[in-house]
Amino acid sequence: MDLRVIEKFVNRQKVSFICSIDENGFPNVKAMLKPRKVNGLKEFYFSTNTSSLRVKQFRSNPNASIYFYRKGL
Repeated sequence: MDLRVIEKFVNRQKVSFICSIDENGFPNVKAMLKPRKVNGLKEFYFSTNTSSLRVKQFRSNPNASIYFYRKGL
């Protein structure tokens, strides 16, 4: 699939899911509003409180995934 098509799709979505890894190595998924800033398909910036569980998990283990989807028609 063309990367421009994927980038356009990502930029149109209002909701995303971010996944972090907890202290036991298990995935932890959270629904979030769309990223505040997207830099191509390599950098995504989200807003959250610096004291949040997600920030703690990312500081401990920077591995992550982001899932975007389009709700059914």
